[in-house]
Amino acid sequence: MTGAAAPERIRQAVAALDVRAGDRLLEIGCGGGVAVGLVCPLLTSGTITAVDRSATATARAVRRNAAPIRDGRATIVTAAFTEPGLTTAGLAGRRFDKIFAINVNLFWTGPAHAELALTSGLLAPGGALYAFYEPPGERLDERLDKQLDEQLDERLDELAAKVTCTFEAGGFAAEVLRLSAPVVGIVGRP
Repeated sequence: MTGAAAPERIRQAVAALDVRAGDRLLEIGCGGGVAVGLVCPLLTSGTITAVDRSATATARAVRRNAAPIRDGRATIVTAAFTEPGLTTAGLAGRRFDKIFAINVNLFWTGPAHAELALTSGLLAPGGALYAFYEPPGERLDERLDKQLDEQLDERLDELAAKVTCTFEAGGFAAEVLRLSAPVVGIVGRP
């Protein structure tokens, strides 16, 4: 899948990550590995590790990203984002500059205390956690239906508020990024 064929929410999220050539990234809930495919060309000495609890999803991600996996820039792992899951997957003790998730419910559906504590331990000094969301529905042409467009904006605000509260309750300072997809991103720093 080329960058142009990738869903807009994923392209916007990867752009917001501002990936540097030497970054060490971890994606939570990688699905079929589309974001991995967009991140890898930006890396030279850096790496991306992607986890998903679905073996079906990680198998697709491995097929999609075979070349960067062979080159050592990408690792795809089937594991739950829990301490035992990551330990079993061999990721215990690793540090990442950027950890991100795209449309993963984890940070807005509940307190995520254990996951935020785990994330804090995985982040390198100065690292950040990024959560990106695109609510169901599409951005509509204002001439066609401004009311539905406004409802979508309200949903983005609601998601941002929930994730910000979750991050702050977990000891992270949070910053909201409004992207243009319509996607909202929340950056958390311990």
